[in-house]
Amino acid sequence: MPSSVFLLMALATTPGAASARESAPAQHVSPSQGPSADSSSTRGPDSQGTAPAPETVITDLNAYPRAGDSGAVLDLGRAAAEAGAAALRAAALAMGKSATPRGPLADPDTSYARGMEALQAKDAPTAITQLSACVEAAPSRVDCRWELGWAHSLENQWAEAYTQWSEVQKLQPDHPDLEGALAQARGQAMLQAKLSQGPQLINRPPPPANAKVRIRAVGDVMLGTTVPEGHLPPDGAGSVIAGVRPLLEDADLTFINLEGPLCDTGETKKCRSSKNCYAFRSPTEYGQYLKESGVDLASTANNHSGDFGEECRRATESTLDALGIAWSGAPGTVATVERNGLLIGMVAFHTSPSCNHLNNLTTATGLVRVAAAEHDIVIVSFHGGAEGSKALHVPKGREKFHGEDRGDLRAFSRAVVDAGAHLVIGHGPHVVRGMEFYKGRLIAYSLGNFATYGRFNLRGPQGLGMVLEVELNRDGDFTAGRILPTKQVDRGIAVPDPKGAVIKAVRDLTADDFPETGARISDDGTVKVRGKGPVSMR
Repeated sequence: MPSSVFLLMALATTPGAASARESAPAQHVSPSQGPSADSSSTRGPDSQGTAPAPETVITDLNAYPRAGDSGAVLDLGRAAAEAGAAALRAAALAMGKSATPRGPLADPDTSYARGMEALQAKDAPTAITQLSACVEAAPSRVDCRWELGWAHSLENQWAEAYTQWSEVQKLQPDHPDLEGALAQARGQAMLQAKLSQGPQLINRPPPPANAKVRIRAVGDVMLGTTVPEGHLPPDGAGSVIAGVRPLLEDADLTFINLEGPLCDTGETKKCRSSKNCYAFRSPTEYGQYLKESGVDLASTANNHSGDFGEECRRATESTLDALGIAWSGAPGTVATVERNGLLIGMVAFHTSPSCNHLNNLTTATGLVRVAAAEHDIVIVSFHGGAEGSKALHVPKGREKFHGEDRGDLRAFSRAVVDAGAHLVIGHGPHVVRGMEFYKGRLIAYSLGNFATYGRFNLRGPQGLGMVLEVELNRDGDFTAGRILPTKQVDRGIAVPDPKGAVIKAVRDLTADDFPETGARISDDGTVKVRGKGPVSMR
């Protein structure tokens, strides 16, 4: 059996690592601490009936022990390495083969140079071969192990990447970006283990025959940032969304993309100059304004969630837990809430393996299949695509932005629907995009900027937003939908837009990009399946 299998098994069989969704509030468990409940709460008085507290389902290793936590990371890496070595020894003995004499070890400098050349060419197998030779010849070389981890990550070999980076931690604990790399590899390896186990089914009664859920979703939300100075709203975070608060509150479920961490500490390594720095960090107290505005679900899967490192990423998740806002973002996480007798899961993706990875379709669809087996309704959120006023259209094929692979959003969205998603919500380009129906499921490719104070270009289409309202029945079928138009004024104050400019924008983009499958959008914002008669939300 390949050593990678044993490495994965070592990660998967760490005590307490099995994933199980419970009806109790979410628990974020550290392998070195055992279970401890985080506080969660239900929706405010506007909810229908009493529902169980929301939860974010994670695996044990997704509790992300930090690099300095009493050896937890080292122990896991050591367990993986020892399991792999033991597996190889056992296989050799079983086959009755003695060790083959080795020739002279390769020159580590030459192997490293060749490995880096292969990495730059995205030739992962050659990079792994050369960098492994470097590690074998010079086990204490941090650069060889660091780059070997990245080479393994290109092949989706996350257990092996984790092992190499754990060795880097022993050799150079203060290595730049180490904590984020370890968290990324740990989360992805545990996600692979979770998918190999299959869904955790729960014996629960079927939802009521007439059950339905009315969802309201918005795009990017960032209520102000402490970095750089001078970008917090002078009248408080509540003023940024006061004008649109009634739109957020009037729903069974309200979703946002949380564009950046809620955190009061941490450091950013993202910016060379603080004056021209697009790293966001909102004060922790701003989360309370989201909760009071009716937010139930948040995506933390985006390119700003890690702006201030793993410390702030984990702090954000803890804050959302304490507020009772279910979240998804880190690898393997699925937000779960119950409304009107329906168990609803939300899985959030981004074009980076630090989150549920949009660009790995195999893993992404596998996670959605598990969520679909464990929930009545599944919502998929994604953060992807190019950015800015030139990114209004959804191209066929992959999108690039500043050299980054921002995903093939058509292929991804349709693949997750095939895997069981009932509604797909996009954000990331900072402008709205068109909508289509695929197999009866609505795909909204971008909801644009909603409430983004201080640091965003809000000229033209980038200042237009919306609240997308969608009603789904107990089977996840689309029964009604509409666009509630908004815009941002001043430095990013969200307000309703009585002129409804975004409705025409989305309708025109839909006609251009999806002439055969596009949603029918009326002048009043009503969204219909193509070929069907008028629908009403009331």
